Amino acid sequence: MAHIPIEAVPYLESAIYLPMLLIVLEKDYELIEHGQFKLKRPYVHLIEEAKKLAQRDLQDVKAYLKSHYLKVVQGERDELFTEYHFHYKQILEVRRYSNIRLRNRVEELLNLYLNKASQAHSAIQ
Repeated sequence: MAHIPIEAVPYLESAIYLPMLLIVLEKDYELIEHGQFKLKRPYVHLIEEAKKLAQRDLQDVKAYLKSHYLKVVQGERDELFTEYHFHYKQILEVRRYSNIRLRNRVEELLNLYLNKASQAHSAIQ
């Protein structure tokens, strides 16, 4: 039985996590923009840079998926799990992810991208 190539799994999972990360960054951006911050600009710039980096990586992931005939579709979801369908040519693989695992991974990515954004900003100065 044929399977999805193991080297494709990180790209498929990035196609799940990066859009979630972008949603979190966008919501945080809105909260800061409309919040009672004295100095908003540093936070806004940090989030904008993190969004740019994540969007660039998501573009690369989408290009990889397209060139390798891969697709991710969200399936059913409940309080504990979210199902994702990984399509590869004529193969369908269904994987269930714990919602807690999804949240924790997005939080890890948030830290990673904010650090990258901060380093990129420091390198410019």
